[in-house]
Amino acid sequence: MKRIVLLISLYTLAYNSGCTTKKKETEEPGKYTVTSALRVDTSFIKEYVSQIQSIRNVEIRAQEKGYLESINVDEGRYVHAGQVLFKIVPTMYQAEYLKAEAAVKGAELEMLNAKTLADKDIVSKSEQAIAQAKLDEAKADMALAKLHLSLTEIKAPFDGVIDRIPLKLGSLIDEGALLTTLSDNKSVYAYFNVPEKEYLDYKALGDTSNMKSVSLLLANNETHKYKGVVETVEGQFDNETGNIAFRAKFPNTQLLLKHGETGKVQMTIPLKDALVIPQKATYELQDKVYVFVVDKNNVVKSRNITIKNRLSDIYVIDGGLSEGDKILLEGVQNVKDDDKIEYKYVEPAAVISSLQLIKQ
Repeated sequence: MKRIVLLISLYTLAYNSGCTTKKKETEEPGKYTVTSALRVDTSFIKEYVSQIQSIRNVEIRAQEKGYLESINVDEGRYVHAGQVLFKIVPTMYQAEYLKAEAAVKGAELEMLNAKTLADKDIVSKSEQAIAQAKLDEAKADMALAKLHLSLTEIKAPFDGVIDRIPLKLGSLIDEGALLTTLSDNKSVYAYFNVPEKEYLDYKALGDTSNMKSVSLLLANNETHKYKGVVETVEGQFDNETGNIAFRAKFPNTQLLLKHGETGKVQMTIPLKDALVIPQKATYELQDKVYVFVVDKNNVVKSRNITIKNRLSDIYVIDGGLSEGDKILLEGVQNVKDDDKIEYKYVEPAAVISSLQLIKQ
């Protein structure tokens, strides 16, 4: 008897539980959040791979042949304009200069003698002119010999940093041999390539200060301390890539940036009157982006949309959606086409205000 009572009690409990669940499902239908697309003015940051170049970078080469007598600098050192970097054994050039100097003295004596005789009408004035021409030639030879002698001292043409020095003391070097490279890194150029469409958008927005001001992201993902300025755009497109080169100039007072370094130029691109929706209101299927649009009968329909820009938390819509369309914001994964839902509508401005509009 006790067993029969127990079975009846368990059956009654199971029945009541099932009824309670069904009653809850019937009485508490799911509530969804719905919003609409919004038109706003925003912006996003576009990154371009860039090549860093010194504002001045020159090769220091030997201008005379000879043995490398002295190296007065070390690699990576900062030098000043006019500082002697290298010296080539000047023995031969010193001898040539002394010879030319002696020739000038001899020509001066001949000129003095010819002038004295011409003044006394012993020789003609033409003899004096010939002597003057020989003196001028001797002086020219001496000036040339002095120049060759001076070129045995290789000086820095401007302030900068010395690069690698491939030759060692005593090396026999030919005229034109590479001794080192000198870089002026107080400011640097960042060259980056921009596709044709983005170039046209850039020009359409005008050369405003906001468009000209750019940042530089370094290889360690740190942003360079100083802002740069887009100074110039090349005169023609690359036929193979369809890109055109921009050049931005960055201050580099701490000499952090070096010639040949790489980075990413970050340019802020404004978007005027952009139609935006939250990213969480979308889902992807086979590389396409969809939203659920709610019609006047509260029925949801999936719709394919095209994306113009992907910002931090929002999508900028290029097509497939209008400003007045209601879209499902919460519960996108819990519905399917033709489901009828109950929802709460949230103003798009309130939704977007909590999201990050500008892509960082």
